[in-house]
Parts: sequence; C-alpha cells; structure tokens
Amino acid sequence: MLDTVDGPADLSRLGLPELRTLAQEIRRFLVTEVSRTGGHLGPNLGVVELTIALHRVFDSPRDVLLWDTGHQAYVHKLLTGRKDFSRLRAKGGLSGYPSRSESEHDVIENSHASTALSYADGLATANRLRGFHDRCVVAVVGDGALTGGMAWEALNNIAAAKDRPLVIVVNDNERSYAPTVGGLADHLATLRTSAGYEAFLQRGKEILTGVPFAGRTLYDALHGAKKGLKDFLTPQGLFEDLGLKYVGPVDGHDLVALETALRRAKGFPGPVVVHCLTRKGKGYRPAEEHQADRLHAIGPRRAAPRATGPSWTSVFSDEIVRIGAERPDVVAITAAMREPVGLEAFAAAFPERTFDVGIAEQHAVTCAAGLAAGGMHPVVALYATFLNRAFDQVLMDVALHKAGVTFVLDRAGVTGNDGPSHHGMWDMSILQVVPGLRLAAPRDGARLRARLAEAVAVSDAPTVVRYPKGAVPDEVPAVGHVDGVDILAGSAEASADVLIVSVGAMAATAVRVGEALAGAGVSVTVVDPEWVQPVAPALTTVAGRHGLVAVLEDNVVVGGVGSVLSHTLREAHVSTPVLQFGLPRCFLPHADRSELLEEAGLTPDQISRSLLDSVTRCGLLDDRRAS
Repeated sequence: MLDTVDGPADLSRLGLPELRTLAQEIRRFLVTEVSRTGGHLGPNLGVVELTIALHRVFDSPRDVLLWDTGHQAYVHKLLTGRKDFSRLRAKGGLSGYPSRSESEHDVIENSHASTALSYADGLATANRLRGFHDRCVVAVVGDGALTGGMAWEALNNIAAAKDRPLVIVVNDNERSYAPTVGGLADHLATLRTSAGYEAFLQRGKEILTGVPFAGRTLYDALHGAKKGLKDFLTPQGLFEDLGLKYVGPVDGHDLVALETALRRAKGFPGPVVVHCLTRKGKGYRPAEEHQADRLHAIGPRRAAPRATGPSWTSVFSDEIVRIGAERPDVVAITAAMREPVGLEAFAAAFPERTFDVGIAEQHAVTCAAGLAAGGMHPVVALYATFLNRAFDQVLMDVALHKAGVTFVLDRAGVTGNDGPSHHGMWDMSILQVVPGLRLAAPRDGARLRARLAEAVAVSDAPTVVRYPKGAVPDEVPAVGHVDGVDILAGSAEASADVLIVSVGAMAATAVRVGEALAGAGVSVTVVDPEWVQPVAPALTTVAGRHGLVAVLEDNVVVGGVGSVLSHTLREAHVSTPVLQFGLPRCFLPHADRSELLEEAGLTPDQISRSLLDSVTRCGLLDDRRAS
C-alpha cells in the first residue's frame, strides 16, 4: 500500500482494510528506517492513524496542517511523497522536522514546542481577511506542548475567534519527552478513555433511563437536546469554558472514529478541539514498553559499538548530586527534560528538591528567581537552545533582582542532526548583554566540576555553565595559570606573535592550532579563561603582549566572546587586533557536528591556515626578524 501512495490524494481511493494495511506498513517502515538512521521513533509510531485520517479529511496544502513540535511529522512526510529516509537527519537528507524547503505541505518548520497554535491563529485570521472562507487550519499539538504558556496565550485568542475554521487536534499520549506533568495533565487524565470507560457509559445509560424527566426518561431528554451521554458525563469544562467546541475523547488508533470526529470538526464554522488518545510507540513493543521515554528518539544503528568516555551530561549529573548532598539549599528545575539534561539521579536522591515545570522555560526561570528570593539556590538545567525562550526572564526577573540562580546549558554549540532550531549557538551572544551575569564554558570534565561548584557559590547574580553534546574529551591540562586564566601552551609572562583564546570545547582545536603555528615559526600562547564573562583583567594584560589575538568559539561570531573581548581591549586602550573564529550568523542545517564545523572554517587546519595568512599580512614575522 505504501508504494501506491505518492501524495495525500491517493488516500481517498483506499478502503478501510487497505488503510489498516497501510498503517501496518508505515510502522514497519519507520521501525526499519529510523532504527538505521536514528531519529524520533516513538512519537511517529503513535500518530500513524491520526496522520492518515488528517490527510483524508483535509486537503493539504490548501488546508494547512501544522505540527507542534514537529518531531512527529515522519508519517506526514511519507504521505506527502517523501519516502527516502536513507539519510534522515544527515547532511543532504530529510530533516527530522517539517521543512519548507522539502515540500509545499510543510508550512512551518518549528521544533520548539507550544508555538503551533499561535501560527494557526495567525493563518486562520489571514484566511478570513483574504476571503478564503473554504480553507481550514489544523494544528496538531501534544498534551506535553499544552504545558507551555505560549499555547494558552494562543488558546485565549483562538477562543475569541468565532468566525474562522480552526481545528486543534490534541494528541494526548500522556507524554511529551517524558510523562506530562502538572494540572493540565491531571485534567486530561479525567477525559481519557480507560479500560472501564464503556462500562461506565453503559451504567450511566442504565441510571439515566431510570430517571423520569418531563414525561420521559432523562436519557431520552438528553438525546432530544442533542447532547449525548458522553457529553453529559465527561468533564469537558477546561476547553468549553474557554468557549471552544470540544469533540472527544477519540481513540487515536481507530481510523473510522478519527475520520468521523475530524469531519465533524471540519464542518464547524469556528474553532474546535478534537481530543485524540494515542499511544506513543504504538505497534512496536520495545517502544511501547520502554518506561523511560518510550523510544522518543533513538540513535543510529552502528556496525560495532564505539568506546566512548562519559558524556558531559553524565559529569554534570554526578556533580550536581554531590553538591546537593552538601548543600540542602540547592534545588533543581527543568522544563520537561529531566532525563536528557541529567537530573534523574538528583531527582532520585532529592525528589522534594526537583521540579519539572513542563514545557515552560519562562516559568522555570522566574520560578527560580522566586526560589532564590526565598533562600534557595536553584539550578535550572535546559538545552542551550531553549534558554532563548526565556531571555526576558533571565534579564528582568533574575539579573535585575540580583538573584542567585545557576543555569546549566546542555547541547551548547553545534549539536548536529536536529537542525537549525536545536543548535545551541546563540546563548553566549544573548547572555553577554545581561548585567552582572557570569558565564563559563568549561573545556573538559574536571573544569565542568570546578565551574559548577563556583557557580552555585554565587548568591547575588545569575551564573551560567554551558557545554556541548556528546562525550567529554580527554582532559586538556594547563601548563600555567594567571588570575582566572589557564595557560594551555606558551607563557603568559612573555611576549609572542599570537594569543589564541580558547572557549569551551574548542580547547583541543586551539592547542592543535598553536602547535601548527609554532611549527611554522610563529610564537604562540594558548589560553582558556575560567569564566568568559566577565572578561578576566589578566586576559587584557596578556593580550597586550601579543601582536594578534584569535578567539575560537562554537557560538555565533556576532556578539560572542570574541566580540566582547575586542570591545574590552578597545576600552582598555589595548591596540592588539582580534580575529574571531566562530559560527556564521545564519541558521545551520542538520548535519554531523564535524561537517558543520568544517563548513564554518573551524577545523584545526582551516584555522591554522587562516592565522598564518593573517600573521603574514600583519608582518609579525618580518618585524620580529628585523628586531
């Protein structure tokens, strides 16, 4: 069946038996292909029937289908003609999220949660203003994404729009990355179909049939009022109190029920919520039974296991537990990512001091400010890319109030195959403008432990410790130290041609560049500041003894560490020119980290050649030989 489907229109000719066969084939395809390449398996196995039904009921791309957060759009890709998954999430292959460059069926390509409803509100409004009254906008949003405040801002506005067709499909699988938390999760639990639900309805029918009402039974009266028994018995108040029409709960794996519900919603002239119950990992036992995350995402299959050391995340995990044992005031906060950011062990050891706020980074940060005001020291652990969403809270709620909050940013820098929305390449530029903030980018595991301990000791300002994805590199030892700056090669006391300032994970690259330059007759000092913000005064002094400064960072070059150091040197009347080696100001595609660093010119060979050219143009070698 899958071979016969090249676009959504092909689904209309299939009968129910063929559609069920198609669903089975799609699941086999996903398990085979995603196990080979890596990717988001569990979420997509859970939306097979839902995606088929959506494309049968709605006319994409005339009717717009939006996916929040987008990691469950693999089935959508298959049904819109994109069947080559051989290079999924690899350079030149399919993106792991909707991508406008791939298909007209992908209208947005966001992969930050809780945003699709705002897009939907805007698109539906545009349809009304342009007179497109026969078009519908559909947003598929998970119960996890509904824990994000932005989703409720959108719902508040959508509910006021009675005159435009907009369908909100709540894909309720009780999980985002991990089990959904909070009051919304509790409410949705009351709406879910349980094993005893049909028996519950039958018993309700029996009771209501026995109650006389205006000359007939209450059961008949409810039907006469066009209000079914399920509507009477099910607590739908959350959505209907907002003024939204509600349909459901619907079995998200029953094609007939799904189509009936979606067609009913499509025929309504205003906004409608369709509540679908799905099972993450449906049809693949390892995914269904995986208790940690139901195989939310898996890595690629490898020919043989590769020996790797501990990950950055695991080093943080061990250290925060140690700190927590010594400091009863230290608490941990995360936004629906407790396991990915390494807080599982802390939560097991100190459950009453661990807070998962759902997909609500803004709330996480301001809540942390409140905890700090109350005498605690919060550690907010997030992916670097997700701190972008809470910048105002970092600036105004934490820094302005001089709150002692530590931010631990995982997956900083180039993260690889999740693509442009997941690269943690903006944080050092964004955070440099925050008054009083201290920012560290440790180069190895030992430095991560040291910087984290120092960060939680700061009680009157925000601190940030950021590190990349993957295994911790071999330790890069210091050969000297001067006032907050580690010397990795050369001497801080002597003058030299080039000063290389390494930032975080670029340390090994910086050392290799220094060796290459030394081999070419260039005198070099390589340093690694313990804290890159604020700039250590010693770094300004050392820079003044060199003919050229080169800053290596895996952050966007605009506004990054190099920019701030250049500004600091000018203010100190140090005339040494600064060259910045960082990521370009653009959205990097999905590819391996090594491929993206090479494209950005950040390999040791590329940086060495560039610096040698600069040394030659500056005449540093000629000046030294003449002297």
